[in-house]
Amino acid sequence: MKLISLNAWGGQVPEIIDFFKKYQDVDIFLLQEVFNDGTERTVFHENEKTQLFKELDEKLPSHQGYFAPSVFQEWGLAIFIKKSISILTSGDHFVYLHRESLRGQEFKTVGRNLQFINIIHNGKNLNIINFHGLHTGEGKDDCPERIDQSKKIIDFIKKLEGEIILAGDFNLKPDTESLIMIEKGLKLKNLIKDYEIKSTRTSYYSKPEKFADYILCSEGVKVEEFSTLPEEVSDHKALLMKFI
Repeated sequence: MKLISLNAWGGQVPEIIDFFKKYQDVDIFLLQEVFNDGTERTVFHENEKTQLFKELDEKLPSHQGYFAPSVFQEWGLAIFIKKSISILTSGDHFVYLHRESLRGQEFKTVGRNLQFINIIHNGKNLNIINFHGLHTGEGKDDCPERIDQSKKIIDFIKKLEGEIILAGDFNLKPDTESLIMIEKGLKLKNLIKDYEIKSTRTSYYSKPEKFADYILCSEGVKVEEFSTLPEEVSDHKALLMKFI
């Protein structure tokens, strides 16, 4: 099975639609920064696609789309999964603030949620979780809010039965306690570290910090391949995971 995680950057790079057409064979897409009927409350850049979820839904006819808004009903997380895969449960759970918490353009007031689906894969219960972590505007280091966010992530995921894939834009450096406590607290492998990935950012990102995106998984998930993809359709690289 193939899975791609990507911060879509609001669809600001025009080639992003062609990217999804190219990778239609991928079974599961976990996406962050997706608009669904975006308005002036959430659209802050002129190149953003206010109907990105609907556009992708049209370009991925073999997939079922699930939207989990983080801000009002307009902006947030999306999962596209092949219609041939049966979904047992789906939903979302907030780990920082709430859906209506945004104040103006203060990114620290954006609610942060986990979007999840549960499937049976090779006879195993598998929980696939999409995440976009707190953005403070002051780097990707530890802070009290991020520590608390990680505690809530651990508390939620510990209640799930079966294997875990947790992926997305965590907005964290690799050596932060906020990230390490998730790895250790849930006993998850960090594929960015295991595969010695050098950066998860593209040339659209000019700041020095080169990590934000991760895929973590439990020991029972047998990873065949893991890499970043060469196409630059965001300021984040797309992460490709193949597992059995």
